[in-house]
Amino acid sequence: MARSHHRKKHKEHLRQFRNSQDTAAAKSGKGKTVVLFTVIGAALGFAVSYFAAQGSAIWIAIAIIAGAVIGYFIGHKIDAEKQ
Repeated sequence: MARSHHRKKHKEHLRQFRNSQDTAAAKSGKGKTVVLFTVIGAALGFAVSYFAAQGSAIWIAIAIIAGAVIGYFIGHKIDAEKQ
């Protein structure tokens, strides 16, 4: 039976393949945290303002925008630390 994992050239090929896959995975995951934290920030802004402002549409809109902006910057900072 063939035992290709014992061949020297095959091991080198596997090492190169592993490194190429690691960098591709890191690039494809970029930005996912930003979107997640933006949505969570907007949802938290809505929840807090809905109860605090007692349903006032202006304050709810302001809080949603503020929460989304804060979430965006937090997510952007987390993505920057990953790389």
